[in-house]
Amino acid sequence: MNIALAALIALPAMAEEKTVLERWEEDRTQVFDGAEITLDELNWVARPLVVFADTPNDPRFQQQMDLLLAGIDQLAERDVIIITDTDRSAQTALRTELRPRGYMMALVAKDGRVALRKPSPWSVRELSRSIDKMPLRQQEISDRRLLGE
Repeated sequence: MNIALAALIALPAMAEEKTVLERWEEDRTQVFDGAEITLDELNWVARPLVVFADTPNDPRFQQQMDLLLAGIDQLAERDVIIITDTDRSAQTALRTELRPRGYMMALVAKDGRVALRKPSPWSVRELSRSIDKMPLRQQEISDRRLLGE
């Protein structure tokens, strides 16, 4: 039993050894905490989708997460990394940069610019359409066609 307990305690330490990007590359369907991420580290690699709320109990936050998790494979296909920040008092780098007021969802393009800000939940279908209209995403789709994927 002590060995099992020691293994559980060691898991977070092992997880911290890997960068956020390494962990995301291993499993693109996981959700990350905003306190461990800066947007600059994701430039040109992923499209951060940041969901803010003052509390995880906000019904809009819960609805948004349900919508995202139901279609997470479609988002992973579009290089979206889902990030949540539900602690207003933490003043994370994400909160400082994106300045949410209560609930807010922000989609950041691969080049680091904020592509969307929404004060209410959006479906994966709506998000996918917005992403697919981005010039870099259009290029990615074209490149895949050329490679025959």
